This record gives sequence, structure tokens and C-alpha cells, in this order.
Amino acid sequence: MGGEVDEDGLRFDAAVSRQIEAVYTTSDVVEQRRAVRAALALRPGDRVLDVGFGPGLLAAEMAAEVGPNGRICGIDISESMLAIARTRADVPGGPGLELELGSVARIPHPAESFDVVVSTQVFEYVDAVADALEEVRRVLRPAGRVVLLDTDWGSVVWRSSDDERMARVLTAFEDHLADPHLPRTLADVLAKTGFTPTHQQVVPILNTAYDQHTYSGGLIDIVSEFVPGHAGVTEEEARAWADDLRGLGASYFFSLNRYLFVASAL
Repeated sequence: MGGEVDEDGLRFDAAVSRQIEAVYTTSDVVEQRRAVRAALALRPGDRVLDVGFGPGLLAAEMAAEVGPNGRICGIDISESMLAIARTRADVPGGPGLELELGSVARIPHPAESFDVVVSTQVFEYVDAVADALEEVRRVLRPAGRVVLLDTDWGSVVWRSSDDERMARVLTAFEDHLADPHLPRTLADVLAKTGFTPTHQQVVPILNTAYDQHTYSGGLIDIVSEFVPGHAGVTEEEARAWADDLRGLGASYFFSLNRYLFVASAL
């Protein structure tokens, strides 16, 4: 999370930004970033743009990989995320992170500025994905690469004592996204916007016991605060949903699939 939102979507204010930073420091998302960095295969001197850099964790890790002769730039629409990410701007052995407010709809960089563009958990918030990918292609050098990671929220398996309520809460939570099932069509959109897909893989998250310091443990707060007023879910139901999950203990079960796409610009 962290990037484009529509008018009725999740607001990345200071409180939500702190919640997301906590989720991004869990071992689940640390492993996710490892998979993204493996797909990036960065080299010393690479010029990289991080679209929707969120709390800046991936940007800081990439800076260490491209070294002092590389460049790490980032854009995000959230001032709160920018403030958090700037605390990570100085990376030993790497270039200083160049972070600014900006949108993938109009990237504030000249054409052919980057070797690689990476974006995690952003494009599912974007209304006009094809237009955004055209803008990504504009700032990539010829044969540059784009690496995208997004979630298919239809892949969620989340144990509950009330399956009907769980289904309604998950449906309500999808309201914060432009396309909760983007990975199903993303390869086609990449191909139609001048990219050649070269690699796809699933990046699963699995939590088999309730723990606040897991991805889904942190997600409970974000979901329960967002869903009241969406798809008919009330505040009381949202609280009951969250309390139920926290009370499952060792019977807790959560799984989710994220999908990683690598493509080269023609």
C-alpha cells in the first residue's frame, strides 16, 4: 500500500502511514521485498525510480545495491509517507534518496531518465493503468525494465467464526482500490503499452497464528477502520470482526497472493 488513491479510497494520512510502516517492517513484508529485489537484479550505477515509495524501506535497500554511483528517486502522493521515508534518505554506501511528492499520472522526470522503474502495491489503486504505464515507459531508457507487485484480493483466505460477515468485510475493503483483481489483466496491459513481459511469479503471505507483528495482524486495524459505511458494514460489525480474529489464537489462518511482474520496454 501507499501510492495512488481515488476520491473514496484509503487516505494515507499520518495515522494510516504509521500503521503501514509497522506492517512493512513485519517479516512477511521483509520477505516480499527480498523477492522484489531479486527480480530487480540491480547493479552498481543503476538509476531507479520507485513509484509509490511508501515508508521508504525498499528505496533504502535499493540504494545500498546501486552504490554511490547509482541513483534512487521516488515519488508518492502522500505527504505523511514522504515525511517517514525521508528519515531513511541517507544510506551508508549508497546515494542519498531523492524523494518528492508526485503521481504516476505525471512523473516529474524527463524522458529516458531511468534504467528501472519499480512499484509495489500501487497500480491496484490507479484508475487508468494503461496511461500510467505509458508514463512509466516514457521515463525508462530503451530496454529499461519495470517491476510491479500487486495483490489479487480475491486470493484472500481468512478464517473467521462468521464466514458471511468476513465476506462482507472483505468486499467492503475492496472499495479502497481501483482494481482489486489487477494481476489477472496486468500482463495484457503491459503488452499493449509497449512492454514485453519477461517474468511473473506469485509472492504468497501465510500467517497460521494470530500475531500483531505479522502482515495480517497489522492489516486488521487498517481494515476495521476503513470498512464502516462501505458495503453496508457498520462500526459495530467491524469491531466484532476484528475481535473475532484476534481471539482465534492458534486457530488463526490467513493467506494472500501477491503477483510480481517484470517487463522490458520496447
